[in-house]
Amino acid sequence: MAYLFILPAMLIFLVFTIGPTIFTFVVSTFKWNWLNPDQNKFVGVANYQMLVDGSQDPPFAATLLTSGYFVSAMVVGGTAISLGLAMLLRQARRINVAARTAVFLAHVTPLVATSIVWVWIFNPRFGLANLVMSWFGIPNIDWLGNSRFAMPAVIIYSLWHEIGFTTVIFLGGLTTISTELSEAARLDGCNAWQEFWNVTFPQLRPVAIFVIVVSSVASLQAFTQFFMMTGGGPGFDTATLGFQLYQQAFVFRKTGYAAALAVVLFSITVALSILQLRTTRSLGRTV
Repeated sequence: MAYLFILPAMLIFLVFTIGPTIFTFVVSTFKWNWLNPDQNKFVGVANYQMLVDGSQDPPFAATLLTSGYFVSAMVVGGTAISLGLAMLLRQARRINVAARTAVFLAHVTPLVATSIVWVWIFNPRFGLANLVMSWFGIPNIDWLGNSRFAMPAVIIYSLWHEIGFTTVIFLGGLTTISTELSEAARLDGCNAWQEFWNVTFPQLRPVAIFVIVVSSVASLQAFTQFFMMTGGGPGFDTATLGFQLYQQAFVFRKTGYAAALAVVLFSITVALSILQLRTTRSLGRTV
């Protein structure tokens, strides 16, 4: 009877998740033509060879570096900012609910709509970002059209949109920490930094690892903000793995090559998930 009840959910999972995943692996070994299936040709590992030899534009190595830049900034910046916000919100008891709502509100707003708003904010002529900088005598910047500032601009927007989620996760972790340990540390003469580093953070390590892995996976798969704000440009300076997958499949019609990119992205995601599970288990045994 239990299997009968879970059958509808399992069928949906098999048809819309497992099936397409397996199909992607198959397509990655073909020169695939959606419009004319008769021209589909088995090429083995040729699509993966194109990833290695860098024959596509942009080269896979450059795309991987761009994705690494974005993921690193999101993980380091997002984790630090969200942990700091969580610590502040934990102390602000009187405005706790309103403050949590304000922080989390950005995360639940649609990516497409907020991306358009931030395109206006970064507008080089009348954008709010340049207006604020002009108060300090800083000249206007073409945020989304300059290769030096396009990726930082997308990172700023992405951090604004995503830190609400990770802040709530850290807040949940902070509520499980025993206040007795913190009180004992203060009685022993620890200052705020010593209390955080020696008492609070060690108990938050499993939560921090979870946040890092979730942020890494989400950043690797990021697409909407790049599509709406920069279109992968200027040039290919913001062409990440997720964006290149879309470009190769639906713009350049290189479906087999795009499937190979998807397999690589899938492999990195699985590796990060396994790393998180093993690290969390080892920390659990240590504790």
